[in-house]
Formats: sequence, structure tokens, C-alpha cells
Amino acid sequence: MSHDTVVTAAMLAIGDELLSGRTKDKNIGHLADLLTLSGIDLKEVRIVADDEEAIVEALNALRARYDYVFTSGGIGPTHDDITADAISKAFDLPCEYDEAAMMLLADMYRRREMEFTEARQRMARMPRGAVHIPNPVSTAPGFIIGNVYVMAGVPQVFQAMIDNVLPTLRTGTPVLSLAIACPYGEGDIGTPLAAIQKAHPDTSIGSYPRYIGQKFSTEIVVRGRAQAAIDAAGAEVHAMIDAIRRKKDITENHSAEA
Repeated sequence: MSHDTVVTAAMLAIGDELLSGRTKDKNIGHLADLLTLSGIDLKEVRIVADDEEAIVEALNALRARYDYVFTSGGIGPTHDDITADAISKAFDLPCEYDEAAMMLLADMYRRREMEFTEARQRMARMPRGAVHIPNPVSTAPGFIIGNVYVMAGVPQVFQAMIDNVLPTLRTGTPVLSLAIACPYGEGDIGTPLAAIQKAHPDTSIGSYPRYIGQKFSTEIVVRGRAQAAIDAAGAEVHAMIDAIRRKKDITENHSAEA
């Protein structure tokens, strides 16, 4: 599909609480949905602890491999919010108190008649030269450095930040999909479906088994960037289902006659 534009992305979710199960991630699915609609392929997701070396290692691997990297978590006011430090280290840049971010936060806490403590000032730290990601929910900005977009872990704030980011991104050709209900399980369709996939390399065919009552069935989803390619593969999937149905009818009739 050389005529199509493919833009790739990865996500790095940061936080001990995600790995321990104390916090259930809500950002990965939200980001995946939005990127798919925008024509950006989310290729990889990693979850790492609040450990500087782990963050640096994962970030450097991802930013070298994909067009965009989105991070969530670790830019708050507490001692274990070390994302800004780790990302600065990954880019070999100093982590500094950003003047504009300091002013935004100072004004916000002044309006709320709250002290702008040293801990709260930590939320203004970012790599030198980073660009703000606006935060309409709680003011403290995320930031962009290179192809990395650093955002909060709180879902409401993450979602508001990504809404500001998406219009600025280079997008690719959107992925289209066709869902086909198949009344047979993967044991019946596995071999012929593999042959269909091989014959239609411009598509990606997924099978998702279901078990209702005492019967297996499968939802087959054909994805691609060209409707004609999807339609061609879909036609073969329907033909496969019909062929399996005919074969089973013959087998059942022979059994009944016997």
C-alpha cells in the first residue's frame, strides 16, 4: 500500500500504581480510539514503574521507532513524580522550572487563595526548550519535546490534554474495517482464514471467538486502508463461511441417513 500514508505512535504509561493494580488504566484505550479515528497507528504500549532508568530506556527505544510517543503519569507534585527528570535525561537536557508554567501555576493558586508551595512548583519543571501542552482542567501544563508528548495520568486531565494535541499532529490514511459474524469457531475457520489473509496482504484480518451457551462462534474483522481491498477480502470470508456451512450440512445429512 505504498500510496497510503502511515503514521505510527506508541504510548508509555508511567506509575507504580498501574503495575500494582491500585490504579486501573483508562488512558490507553482512550488514546487508541482517538488515534485510530485520526489515522495514526498505535503500534506499542509499555507500562513502566516510577524508576528513572526504566523510563529513560523505554522512552529512547520508543521515540526512535515511532513517529510519536505519548506518555501519561508522573508529572505531579509528589516526590515520586519523576517523569520530567527522566525525559530530560533521555534527551540529555537540563530539567528546569519553566518560567511560563511557573506564572500559570502561581496565578491559579493565587486565585484559589492557596499557597504555591515548593511541591506544587515541581509541576512547572520540564526539559529546557519544551513546548507546553495546555491543561484546561487543572492548569499545570504537559509538555512536548522532540516527538514526545508528556501528559498527566489523571484521566480527565489526560483526555483534555490529548484533545489539544490531536489537531497539531500529522495524520495518515484512516484504517477502515468490516465486521463479519461467523457462526463457527476458530477450529473450523483457522486454516481457510489464514489462506485468505495470505491472499490479501493489504488487509489485516482478526478473529475474535465467542462462546454463548454451548456453542462457539467468531467475529471476523477485516481492516485496511482501501475499501476495495476490504471488500475483496470480505467477499472471500463470506464464501468461506458458506463453504463450511455446506460441508457441515452434507456431513450432518450423511450422519442422519446412516
